[in-house]
Amino acid sequence: MSCAENKVLLHALLDNELDAGHARELETHLAICPGCAAELRVHRIMQEAISAADLRFTAPASLRRRIEAALPTTPQRTTNRRAVLKGFVMGTALSTAMAASLVIGIIRTDNDQRVLGDVVAAHVRSLQGEHLTDVQTSDQHTVKPWFNGKLDLAPPVLDLTAQGFTLIGGRLDYIDEKTAASIVYRRRKHVINLFVTQASDAEYQPAKLNTVQGYNVLHWRAHGLEFFAISDINEEELREFGKKFAAGLDPART
Repeated sequence: MSCAENKVLLHALLDNELDAGHARELETHLAICPGCAAELRVHRIMQEAISAADLRFTAPASLRRRIEAALPTTPQRTTNRRAVLKGFVMGTALSTAMAASLVIGIIRTDNDQRVLGDVVAAHVRSLQGEHLTDVQTSDQHTVKPWFNGKLDLAPPVLDLTAQGFTLIGGRLDYIDEKTAASIVYRRRKHVINLFVTQASDAEYQPAKLNTVQGYNVLHWRAHGLEFFAISDINEEELREFGKKFAAGLDPART
């Protein structure tokens, strides 16, 4: 692996998130590369400093008094028992609903981050060794039928050579513990992996761009399928790729 590819994995090594094979490969590289080893030492020092630092802050009592003094006074009202009970029930119901929404939001965010991590890991794996494609060709009519019988979906394969994105083949990969199709394109010397999986929600979702570990990831949902385009090209070019692909897939929506 190159230094750039190894640097992507440094944080995962520090957090003990690498499998034994990748950890061994990275440690072998660190033993012969002073630059990457030095960067690892810097990250480790920062990690230890953050862990040792006491980041807690206790507000002074004078701050509480100033805040209370600035708040407007409210007239006291007489309440009866029925009103108190009604307010308690409504407050409890509202708190329960808010708590449930918060939990759902946290779970959804964690799941999204985990899936994005799978996408980055699959992209990095594809750049190692000789497993970028299982079927290598620029002919979309060869790549598309190659997936038949290998997946529970029919991934769309588009030839975008005229738009500046050259189709170079396809392969099988794994995203979110599911077999996924990877349609591989090239933009100059940069590889774009377009992962396609079955969507859990058939509702259309417009493209959203995230940057994860130095890679740009464009994610959208259409036609019951989930799309993840990932590359180290800049955001504008990756968005352009997404628009060109979406236009070829569904001209009416663009």
